[in-house]
Amino acid sequence: MFRVVFAFLALMATFVISPPLKASPNAVGFQEITIAAANGNRALAGVIWYPTGDKTPPVSVGENPVLIGQMVQPNARALTGAYPLVVMSHGYGGNWRNQGWLATALAQSGYVVAAINHPGTTSRDVTAKIGSALWLRPRDISHLITSLLENPAWSAHIDTTNITVIGHSLGGWTALELAGARMDMDRIDADCKLHPEFAACDGIAALEVGHKTADRKKLAANLKDERIRAAISLDIGLARSFTPESLAAIDIPVLVIAAGAPNPQIPKELESGYLIDHLPTALQQYYALPGAAHFSFLPECKPNAVALLEEDVPGDGIICLDGDTESDRSALHQQTITIIRDFLHQLKTAS
Repeated sequence: MFRVVFAFLALMATFVISPPLKASPNAVGFQEITIAAANGNRALAGVIWYPTGDKTPPVSVGENPVLIGQMVQPNARALTGAYPLVVMSHGYGGNWRNQGWLATALAQSGYVVAAINHPGTTSRDVTAKIGSALWLRPRDISHLITSLLENPAWSAHIDTTNITVIGHSLGGWTALELAGARMDMDRIDADCKLHPEFAACDGIAALEVGHKTADRKKLAANLKDERIRAAISLDIGLARSFTPESLAAIDIPVLVIAAGAPNPQIPKELESGYLIDHLPTALQQYYALPGAAHFSFLPECKPNAVALLEEDVPGDGIICLDGDTESDRSALHQQTITIIRDFLHQLKTAS
């Protein structure tokens, strides 16, 4: 979760447009967005995917020498109508491109999807000075929602009664914070003494999270966003920092998807499983995706990706490795998309 290699992150931050291809029947519009600092919230950069009826040829975004991008139509007109909103939070050291494959699929299915980079824990910008303020991550997502709902260009296309947050890894932690989970630094400090091998413990140590008494109080604050109707975590990390009481009090549906392959640094039994042990039974859904590793929720890698990464920094090829040699990331992505679409469809039909 937390040890995302920086050579890879530099590649992830590269924005490449490929030669035009034939437009998809279910076209996806795409725009870069900037959000100004306001009301104590920080300035943000991100993107938005959305349904479009335009027939202009799509291009690939988020592509680089290692990763496969997604086909979208930059700056296309949004289809008339109000659509459910999905907001996404990336993991430690990641960026908005990380789940572009999922965002594109959801936009094809009739969702508006927005993602931002979290300052201090994003590609080329991982620093303890900024990143230690983990409480700002959920506030970033709330700031994103407010910005979209107050922007006439987007507010007409968003169903304000149907907003879902999705997060991978540390982004999963962010999503649960927005659902009402509350962090206890004393709990995670004690847990890291028992499990120093956990990636979450490595990450909070590197970011110097909770070193100040004032910070520990901010980390314990209630950051629930009442506008969010459901939350989805993808192989969450740092889950054991949440108090059992706050998890039990969550009152919205939560979908928990874990990487099914064994991982002693991010054990599904003690991370995603911790959520399942304490979330209200009636509001939770859980899937351990067979063959998936932690980085299986990142984009597909190109055929020579592992060799390129290993040549640059030995060990970095793990980014492109799934749970076993039989696993296929494209198939894992499709399984994840199907699970999430079904979950979101249930929310639609329940409204």
